[in-house]
Amino acid sequence: MLDPALLTPREARSLFREGLVTPTSGWSAGWTQANLLALPRDRAYDFLLFAQRNPRPCPVLDVTEPGEVAASVFDGDLRTDLPAYRVYENGEQVAEVPDVTAYWRDDLVCFLIGCSFTFEAALLEAGVPVRHLESRTNVPMYRTNRDCRPAGGLSGPMVVSMRPVPAHLVATAVRVTSRYPAVHGAPVHVGDPGALGVRDLDRPDFGEPVEVRAGEIPVFWACGVTPQAAVMRSRPPFAIGHAPGHMAITDVRDTAYLVP
Repeated sequence: MLDPALLTPREARSLFREGLVTPTSGWSAGWTQANLLALPRDRAYDFLLFAQRNPRPCPVLDVTEPGEVAASVFDGDLRTDLPAYRVYENGEQVAEVPDVTAYWRDDLVCFLIGCSFTFEAALLEAGVPVRHLESRTNVPMYRTNRDCRPAGGLSGPMVVSMRPVPAHLVATAVRVTSRYPAVHGAPVHVGDPGALGVRDLDRPDFGEPVEVRAGEIPVFWACGVTPQAAVMRSRPPFAIGHAPGHMAITDVRDTAYLVP
């Protein structure tokens, strides 16, 4: 297989449709990645309001009509073209599968939400290391003690992703990522994990742990797994999300979300 970074979104989605399951950090360099949440139509307004009230963890890139399986930013099939999905019933995960066609409902509304993988190439270009890319693992993600603003029947904690950054490059990481507000933007916290209620960096709630080396500071960005944390707390009857770290690779360039 070619270097995943060199694959077009269409080529990457074809591999996922054929059954390849892998985290997508570093895939299709230059193309925006997105989180997925699909809810029945009668719950969609609650989530749209939840996202509007919590734009840092839930920056909406696109919303489908009920039952649609493609979006203006995603010229593929949202049921098959992500590497892996999680299916929830009453807030409980009942399946993790590479294809959700068997679970699909015609009343589902899909939300595509910005993903911090989108700005990782910019971090690398600025000289900021990205540890989970170095170690070829999934990014670590943690539930925090910061509750999102509730909306309708949805409430839940903010989830964050973490990247260790050398102390002298923290300001650079903040500056670079602040130019991507549609994909989470600047960090929400720098330093002590305990201030977020994170007790052990080696035990993420989602993804895999990474090494924090001497002279590095843990830096935390709002994460698009937050909607699934809200599903788990609020327990709607049905929902589908991406498996954390296994994203939708869109047909929009990263630069489309770059602000001056």
